[in-house]
Amino acid sequence: MKIKIKVEKEVEILFLQVKAKPRYWNDSSVNGELDTENGDNMPCKVGDWWYPEINIETGIIRKWPLGTTASIHYKVCDNCSWKIIDVDGVCIQDVEDEYVPAGLCPVEDGYGDYIIMDIDKNGKIEDWSFDISDYM
Repeated sequence: MKIKIKVEKEVEILFLQVKAKPRYWNDSSVNGELDTENGDNMPCKVGDWWYPEINIETGIIRKWPLGTTASIHYKVCDNCSWKIIDVDGVCIQDVEDEYVPAGLCPVEDGYGDYIIMDIDKNGKIEDWSFDISDYM
């Protein structure tokens, strides 16, 4: 007879992969200029989605174009998903279509509906801090 059991295991986590669908791209700015209605200037945009991959320790967005700054203010409501990736590249937590975690709003309270953050020219989210309880 086969059964499933839960096993508790300690893992080293590395990245937070975010998948968010902003209602309005042009509420955010890139290099001091409001973005277009379609988000044409925003790094990490794929189709209608924003896909930043954030280093949990440093708050630096992977593959962010150096020299580019952004001020993010995205209303996404229940269109926020994320994955927590360990050092081996294995997804250990996968959440789809949820409220926005507080950790994605280091600038001000996003009330579960908004991603609000500033990103510097090195791709670092200003005032970044990661609390695992926001994502579990």
